[in-house]
Amino acid sequence: MSGSRAVFVAAGGTGGHLFPAEALSAALAQHDVPVELVTDERALKYGASFPARAIHTIPAATPTGGSIVSKAMSVLTLGRGTLVARSLLKRNEPLCVVGFGGYPTVPPVLAAAILGVPTILHEQNAVMGRANKFMAARVTQIATGFAQLGGVPDPIRQKAQHTGNPVRPAVIEAARIAYPGFEDGRSRLLVTGGSQGARVMSDIVPPALELLPTEMRGRLVIVQQARGEDEERVAAAYRRLGIAAEVAPFFKDLPARMAQAHLVIARAGASTVSELAVIGRPSILVPFPFALDQDQAANAAHLAETGAACVIKQADFSPQWLAARLAEDFGDPQGLTRRAQAAKSAGIPDAAERLAQLVLRIARIAPSE
Repeated sequence: MSGSRAVFVAAGGTGGHLFPAEALSAALAQHDVPVELVTDERALKYGASFPARAIHTIPAATPTGGSIVSKAMSVLTLGRGTLVARSLLKRNEPLCVVGFGGYPTVPPVLAAAILGVPTILHEQNAVMGRANKFMAARVTQIATGFAQLGGVPDPIRQKAQHTGNPVRPAVIEAARIAYPGFEDGRSRLLVTGGSQGARVMSDIVPPALELLPTEMRGRLVIVQQARGEDEERVAAAYRRLGIAAEVAPFFKDLPARMAQAHLVIARAGASTVSELAVIGRPSILVPFPFALDQDQAANAAHLAETGAACVIKQADFSPQWLAARLAEDFGDPQGLTRRAQAAKSAGIPDAAERLAQLVLRIARIAPSE
């Protein structure tokens, strides 16, 4: 159907960008469309199992923050990356280039636009990020993770089509797991800070659990993601408190861990919010407060509107507040179950296929039967 030509997906080297790219790639494989990944060096630790027939790394940098000199060097690196990407695309003649945000996607998407290759940007967040905003006027189509897209003018919004955020096959598998009951007397809590962890979770959650009544603390089962430098102190705190806990910097099976949880404490990245919705789990969300565009706050608000999530500003996220909230939540199993159902009602489990259909249309690929 498509010969040896492929769809190129461009995604920066964090899980938040790579996971939806992985989901799209799996969906395109169902239509016999080959995929190749264009990324930066950071992605190599995530990309080993990426469903692509080839992975290309190109120079990239982020020209925000830092000194004037570092910003200038970043711009030069992006320029060099665009030249490398242009040569790569000319050699391979991709059917389409799909960018998933972050500055590492700028060189391949910009090069594709220059060469006249069909281009799609996927914006995961409820507010458009700066890299995507830079490229939005140049691309063929924009796919959005949320129904409302903030931070863009009307001409850009008119290019947008709501597909939802693609979730990995592992998330779809986890979504088949029913919300766990409370018959065994255990209260299962998952704490995660996104693919790179969040120190605030390590600082706040253990002392919050220490404030809980002894009987409630004894029922807890904790799975917590912590940065490598925080892992031992968090694990030691739980050992001292006699709390059953598994602490690690990264869980490859995080969707399954999410499905096993009664409640999730997390940041509010687009992938996390979308996975919570598709799997259907209640949450306490602490948006990253230093984002220039406040995208996580907008993502969290979307889930909070359904009643599934409680959103708290990081400045107010104290051990005392969290202990009181957890006591309230775990003291109301029926309320947690209702919030799980509310989360599930907001999920878009077929977002990857919706985006794949958009790619097939923009790239003029006949869908496979």
